[in-house]
Amino acid sequence: MTPVVRFSALARVLHWLMAAMILGMLFVGVFMAATEGPAYATLVALHRPMGIAILLLAGVRLANRLLVPPPPLPAGMPLVQKIAAIGSHIILYALMFAMPLVGWGMLSAGAYPVVLWGPVRLPPILPHDPVLFAALRHLHSWLAFTLFGVIVVHLGAALLHGLILRDGVFPAMASWRRGRRDIA
Repeated sequence: MTPVVRFSALARVLHWLMAAMILGMLFVGVFMAATEGPAYATLVALHRPMGIAILLLAGVRLANRLLVPPPPLPAGMPLVQKIAAIGSHIILYALMFAMPLVGWGMLSAGAYPVVLWGPVRLPPILPHDPVLFAALRHLHSWLAFTLFGVIVVHLGAALLHGLILRDGVFPAMASWRRGRRDIA
């Protein structure tokens, strides 16, 4: 049996760390929409800095992906599946950048501060504009629904490759055992 070529260790760490953070952010966002009072303020105080952390990690992740290309898809994979795999990753990366940037822009347009920790605040990236705030809030919600849907499809594809096809795609990202070869 030939060893499975894996994503780099940094790519795997970033993938799983960001997967946990993004899922956490989606759940925090849902709870924020259904919460009032002091609990809402606590969720907001968690949501904003995590969004910026995801934005920064997405930048690191994209740089790593460009510098250390991912392992090739299986040679026998149908062209439609290869296009779907590449397309879904492009959409995931676009959403990892778009969600926090739209959120930051939304808060800027609403004249709300983006407090990271204590006195550390980000500058506004858009002018105060209530109409723009409302539009960006709506867009932020739709991007969240889209991200959730793409994650469900991504998870389904991962399970398909890991449990049914067993073609090396899943262990390329999920395996930490020895006997497999990391790229670069």
